[in-house]
Amino acid sequence: MIWHLVALAAAGLGAAGIGFLLRAASGRKLPKWIVPVFAGMGMLTYQIYYEYYWFEHKQSQLPASSVVVATEQQQAIWRPWTYLLPMTVGFSVVDRSNLAEVQLDDNQIKRFILYRFQKEYVDLVSHQPHLLNCDTQELVPEADDGSLRPELMRKLDSDDPLYLAVCR
Repeated sequence: MIWHLVALAAAGLGAAGIGFLLRAASGRKLPKWIVPVFAGMGMLTYQIYYEYYWFEHKQSQLPASSVVVATEQQQAIWRPWTYLLPMTVGFSVVDRSNLAEVQLDDNQIKRFILYRFQKEYVDLVSHQPHLLNCDTQELVPEADDGSLRPELMRKLDSDDPLYLAVCR
């Protein structure tokens, strides 16, 4: 977070320097307010870049065996550009190297951990173990104590990215 603030200040100072050089090159014909306007535009540009690059940056830090199975995009009124290009603010990942296979009554069952990354002022990461019956496409989360939570069971479609990442 501190490096983000340092980069934001550097972008503002760099853009203000460009505004100052333009004003000096014009023989001071450009108005004085051009310098703070350039500083603000530089900081805004960096912030927009950072917000859109967050998903790619986090994805690059994941192991090669990880598969993104869901993304969440968001629009916000205080970020009007997100109505044109929605911003990714969360995603779910399965690490295929940690899949465990269990045969039970001729059903192929896979145990895996679903990781959830959420973009907040501090990035949040949560994880929850799940069982997926690859034959019936039923997904059941596990509780913290390792017991199953059948009341939260849901059936996945055959083209669901989570089903394809775990069972194929």
